[in-house]
Amino acid sequence: MKKTLPFCTFLVIAAVSFGANGRLANENRSGLYAKSIEQVLRLEADEIDLATAILLVSEQWNKDVYAQTYISKLDDMATEIRSRLEEKGIKINQNAIGLINEYLFSELGFVSTPDANDPEDLFLHSVLDRKRGYCLSLSILYLSIGERLGLPLYGVVVPGHFFVRYDDGQVRFNIETTSKGGYASDEHYIDKFKVPKDKGEGIYMQSLNRKQTLGCFFNNLGNSYSVVNDTDRALSALEKAVEINPLLAESRSNLGSIYLKKDRIEDAIRELRAALEINPNDAKTHNNLGNAYVKKEQWNEAISEYTESLGLDPNFVNAHRNLASAYCKKEMFSQAIAELRQAITLEPKDSSLYSQLGEVYSQKGDFEEAIGQYEKALKIKGDSAEAYYGMAVCYNKQGLPENEIESYQKALAIKPDMAAALMNLGNAYCKKQKYDTAIGLYKRAKLVKPNDAAICYNLGMAYLNNGSYEQAVNEYQKAIEIDPKMGDAHYGIGCAYYNLRKYDPAWEHIQAAQKLGVDIPKDLLIALKNELKRDADNGAETGK
Repeated sequence: MKKTLPFCTFLVIAAVSFGANGRLANENRSGLYAKSIEQVLRLEADEIDLATAILLVSEQWNKDVYAQTYISKLDDMATEIRSRLEEKGIKINQNAIGLINEYLFSELGFVSTPDANDPEDLFLHSVLDRKRGYCLSLSILYLSIGERLGLPLYGVVVPGHFFVRYDDGQVRFNIETTSKGGYASDEHYIDKFKVPKDKGEGIYMQSLNRKQTLGCFFNNLGNSYSVVNDTDRALSALEKAVEINPLLAESRSNLGSIYLKKDRIEDAIRELRAALEINPNDAKTHNNLGNAYVKKEQWNEAISEYTESLGLDPNFVNAHRNLASAYCKKEMFSQAIAELRQAITLEPKDSSLYSQLGEVYSQKGDFEEAIGQYEKALKIKGDSAEAYYGMAVCYNKQGLPENEIESYQKALAIKPDMAAALMNLGNAYCKKQKYDTAIGLYKRAKLVKPNDAAICYNLGMAYLNNGSYEQAVNEYQKAIEIDPKMGDAHYGIGCAYYNLRKYDPAWEHIQAAQKLGVDIPKDLLIALKNELKRDADNGAETGK
């Protein structure tokens, strides 16, 4: 009989041998005495003790965890189950599963979480402490008990899910740990989780050995580190996952996403493509591959991947959002608007979608409609700095400086370190010739983004207009150090040097600006040449 199973995310392990003389079945396994995960990974699969390996990782995740404490808990649980089996005259075979389920899920109260969003739910120590977990972590608990009893249990992975299988060579059935150990057929998992056809050469629906189960755990470990923004450890875990299970699409996809975060774009594309070769029906992987193409400004390829993603999952809001952005880059505004309106239909309370739609209308030049969309965003989320910023840009285009300034101020009241708003507000005050106020804003922007050439340039420009020529030279020089090809910065520093009567460096930078395509006023060129000639003449007279 089939049961309806809750969705969850990931994988499980095999148990071996048979206990005798009061000993647990895993007692002589080398992996039970491993001191590091690196040592575990050097073992043959049948020598690994799954619980020991997982708890060694727990010690790295949380320094307050002592693995041996939890090993003892598992040993005690396995011993209690074995005593009950003996009392009831039940052999340690398939007939033991019902008692194990009763003990774990009914008596001890282990439960399945509705999602896998809390990274702590992955770890065996947390499952034992909190008596909750998701598919992978509950399966690891089940397998850890099984390997101590000597039951032939194996982890099985399908896209986005993990469960346990009993298989002694004659009797075989699946155990769903997120449904209190209930049964589901192979066909149930194949249909529900859209298992790709691999001609028997892949990893999905196969009974995994212990090392392969660890590979699945490393995949989720990488995701856990990613959630807490530790991308270096996430990268290390996911590279282990791919090394162990190269045919697990999720590991390759997640590794590609981490490469993308670290701006290793070619590596990201390689892994994401490899994931899609294994499982071409993964909407999220197509979406992430589209994101990688965006990084390379390959808009057509990005649009193709986002479209493929939406073909697989028409309700994938982020794919609609990303496709709209890609259409905007190609100035395909009508298509971008259609995608965002579809996303809004799916998520009508998401203020960021209205803000993005406002941005599309702004780029299209329809500023009134853009402002209307930003106002809708603010009705949903009144503290949206991005919406106020977008409105300010529209007011700038409409020639409404007071409205522009007010909107930037509202954005900065919410997000004081919003560099773009600080710089644009500085620009607005420069237009009003309030250079001191502009300088203060540019300085704040520079604290947020010290290596932004444009901010240094604008600060230099404000100093130049304020008559603070030495400070102008310093800021223009910083802009040039960051971006030597910024012709306007060369022009600005040339003007500053001219006002300081330092004509040689002024001429040097004016020439550099000309070479970089800046149109230099003829009267400045004539004035500089005259000053340089006067200096030369004075030098010649002094030499006499």
